[in-house]
Amino acid sequence: MPEPLTSSAATDKGRVRSRNEDQVVCRPEIGLWAVADGAGGHGSGDVASAAIAEALNAIPPGLSAAEMLAQLRLRLAAVHAELLEKAAAREQGGTIASTVVVMLVRSEHYAALWAGDSRLYLLRGGTLLRVTRDHSLVQEMVDAGDLTPEEAEHHPRGNIITRAVGAGEELELDKVVGRVEPGDRFLLCSDGLFKDLSEAEIAALLADGGDAAALVEAANAAGARDNVSAVVMIA
Repeated sequence: MPEPLTSSAATDKGRVRSRNEDQVVCRPEIGLWAVADGAGGHGSGDVASAAIAEALNAIPPGLSAAEMLAQLRLRLAAVHAELLEKAAAREQGGTIASTVVVMLVRSEHYAALWAGDSRLYLLRGGTLLRVTRDHSLVQEMVDAGDLTPEEAEHHPRGNIITRAVGAGEELELDKVVGRVEPGDRFLLCSDGLFKDLSEAEIAALLADGGDAAALVEAANAAGARDNVSAVVMIA
């Protein structure tokens, strides 16, 4: 039986924003980690991300991997419906939404579910791999060949997401699965991290043994224009 992953989590409002609308979930005892980023510009993003964190923190221990995945989907769908109801009941209208990226690890296998542009990275053998694919306007422009990945990282419309918990009629979650290998370093993060740190800088920090707090500190040192959150897991 492989050793459980060691993990760390950190979140900060950054250098510009007045409040933090991110949430992190760190539950190594059940092999569950997550980052939720209240959708910028919609208002009440902190309400949305907090609802996600509360739902994930309430998942009981002792579930099988299949039961855990089912619980993740059920609970996120329930939050989605709750946020739609809250938004519909507000006089000012608008959206109450949040991105989410969740990682579940059992034995030597992992699964990730996500909606929005919070990311999962994997550092393996010195190479940083972006495991998730952003649900965002600029990612669609990259896919269409209208932008290069480098241009996308600094595009003025980079904050526009195309999926989120609390946005759209049905919650659409993408899923990836893979194997955990000894020495793997996983990173869950909000866009506030990778918009102020290049992927080369992220890779270097992870390779040097940097924990979540070190990554958040580096983003703050780089200006942290947004809230910034990181969860680091080491196999």
